[in-house]
Amino acid sequence: MWDAKSWPIAAAMIPFPGKRADGSLVQDSGPDVWAESLTDVADAGFNAVDPTDSWLRIADLDAARRADFMALCGDLSLSVPAISTSRRSVIDPVLGAEHLAYGHRVIDCAAEIGAGYVSFGFFGPLTPAQQKALWFWTEPGEKNPDDAATYKLALERIRELGRHADEVGVQVSLEMYEDTYIGTAKDAVRFATDLDMPSVKLNLDIGNLIRLHRPVEPWQEMMALCAPFAGYWHVKNYYRMEDTATGQILTHPAPLLGGTINWRAAIREALKHGFNSPFLVEHYGGDGLGICALNREYIRQVLASGTDKK
Repeated sequence: MWDAKSWPIAAAMIPFPGKRADGSLVQDSGPDVWAESLTDVADAGFNAVDPTDSWLRIADLDAARRADFMALCGDLSLSVPAISTSRRSVIDPVLGAEHLAYGHRVIDCAAEIGAGYVSFGFFGPLTPAQQKALWFWTEPGEKNPDDAATYKLALERIRELGRHADEVGVQVSLEMYEDTYIGTAKDAVRFATDLDMPSVKLNLDIGNLIRLHRPVEPWQEMMALCAPFAGYWHVKNYYRMEDTATGQILTHPAPLLGGTINWRAAIREALKHGFNSPFLVEHYGGDGLGICALNREYIRQVLASGTDKK
């Protein structure tokens, strides 16, 4: 579908907080505020952006403000190939039904603006301990219940979203995240198999798993199992250090080129199985946008050398 130069590689908006210094929300602001962050994205060399909903819920803007947002993106030569959601699980014990309705709005919004991809997940809000930690993944988060009825509900609600997405020409991907029904490679493949909807893919965000301070599957095994299901893809890397003598595990964000995951091999594995969705580059800490820009160029170099190896 694309070559190395045209493949959509979007900037995530996670380096930009959803709350401004004066306490007001980006959600309640207008184009002048949105432009502050989006101009940085464009200046970093991006031609695509994912309005990650931890920054701005584009699906919850009224028609006029959404048009303003898209006009601003157009002025900055930024396409919007996809929309990612975060911490709005459709099986949340309190807000699940509300999040399901929001998921439908995201799909309709994506179709309206010409974004062909959306990402959902089963991970919940950060706990108080995670909010206080330097790196939130070093503290335990919410877990999906080991309960057959809730697992069935997850399948039913994702099927509902998947059918809606099929009707409007949008592809759904499900983000791999620890302690959820797609929190390991084996669990993710099981869920995708039980779901049995080829149009609903997996968001192989294996960086979410490699960063954990506990034993995890080797990234090579994750890719071998999950690559056939790969859809819209969040990519990031981490340094992972394991002391076998003490059992201590430490991790830290890393550029794609540097960390534990060999992204050249990972991307080639996905290409071999027909991967043809956009990428989203993410990074926590430091100049996250700057690292994302470097990661974008690294991916293009990998694609240039790897698209003939599918």
